[in-house]
Amino acid sequence: MRSTREKILHTLLNNPRSTINELAEAVGINSISVRHHLNGMLAENLVTAEEERHGVGRPRLVYFLTETGIERFPTRYFRLANRILGQLKSQLPQETVETIFADIAKDLAEEHRRSTQGMTFEEKLNYLQDLLAEEGFIIEWKRDGDDYTIHEITCPYFHVSQEHPEVCSVDQTLISTVLATPAQKHNCVLSGDDHCTYVISLPATNKVKNE
Repeated sequence: MRSTREKILHTLLNNPRSTINELAEAVGINSISVRHHLNGMLAENLVTAEEERHGVGRPRLVYFLTETGIERFPTRYFRLANRILGQLKSQLPQETVETIFADIAKDLAEEHRRSTQGMTFEEKLNYLQDLLAEEGFIIEWKRDGDDYTIHEITCPYFHVSQEHPEVCSVDQTLISTVLATPAQKHNCVLSGDDHCTYVISLPATNKVKNE
């Protein structure tokens, strides 16, 4: 039987960006007990928290797993992924491997192309945020003039990318394809940065819609 602590971690794994009340309901304990457990997890860097605007009123505090927290769960599939990628790279030209990853992202984006038709650029960003969440990413975006910055808070490819950085092209291609605008990577965890960060310049055709 899972302990309360394990139940909270599992809930955050499946439902990132949960509030204390949402966690209390999911786990079946009161909010005071959840807060007590979360304080311990925050101290151990298993979870982190930040304010999130949710309609009218004060921002709410939401919690999600850190990379350390995610590592608490079984990750044997990383070994299999590393072996498969290693075999691919040993038998195929590098250009072909890169094309495969690009095609994976394009295929995924194509599945959602109709859903984004007629959306404003910021609506596409919100849609992209949900789409990437389904793939295991947690991202945030903000606007600065005509530029948009996307921060990847968590990345499901982090461990595999240590040996096979080519996988990083999947999310970059997916972002660029869904937004129909090139996403330029400005920061990368593989280079020692805290997060991967992409900057997208607002296309001229979308400026009027978002103003």
